[in-house]
Amino acid sequence: MTKRKNEKDTLVDIVEVGENAQHFFERYKNWLMGGAIGIVAIAGGLLAYIYLYKKPLEKEAMEQMFQAEYQFSRDSFARALINPGNGYEGFLDLADHYSGTKAGNLAKYYAAVSHLQLGQTDAAISFLNDFKPAGDVLPIMKYGLLGDAYSEKQEYDKAIDNYKRAVNEGDNDVLTSYYMFKLGRLYEFQGDTAASLKMYQEIKSKYPGSTEGQDIDKYIARLSQNG
Repeated sequence: MTKRKNEKDTLVDIVEVGENAQHFFERYKNWLMGGAIGIVAIAGGLLAYIYLYKKPLEKEAMEQMFQAEYQFSRDSFARALINPGNGYEGFLDLADHYSGTKAGNLAKYYAAVSHLQLGQTDAAISFLNDFKPAGDVLPIMKYGLLGDAYSEKQEYDKAIDNYKRAVNEGDNDVLTSYYMFKLGRLYEFQGDTAASLKMYQEIKSKYPGSTEGQDIDKYIARLSQNG
């Protein structure tokens, strides 16, 4: 899956200073011209970096990631991380070698999921914390997966905090209702019946057509009877 960040141009307002402008330029023209040349050189360097280095690097990274994504799709998570085959790099090397690119950032997400699937929760948490999500879905996924990782570690307060973050990151019929349900179940596990019931009722109200919403009545009924 690929993501694109919105890039905003930086707008610089040039404010004229009236009649003093000419005197200012005459006094400092040598310094200003030298500075302008320097700015042009820097700008030229940035453009060269973007077009001659960064864009080809992005393309190269995405081409390199193909084999690791293939192994990931086959649930071959260990191979996807380290040695996907055919001379291609795994997600660990991709995240390192292409750091600063969108592909390198995406490799961190894949690496986190792979580590989590392999039961390596500390490594998964580390990669998720480094991952910079964009768009409407990946922020929900990041914090939901952090909730899963901390739940695996039985650090339930941190799991709850991250599930809450996942729920608040977006309004997605599938993902939001899913993590709301996980949050409700964790509340229930900890004995907080009121918080759990509130979460289930919110699923019923907001996402009745979701997978969780279609089956939520029995959870509400059970907690209501016990309460």
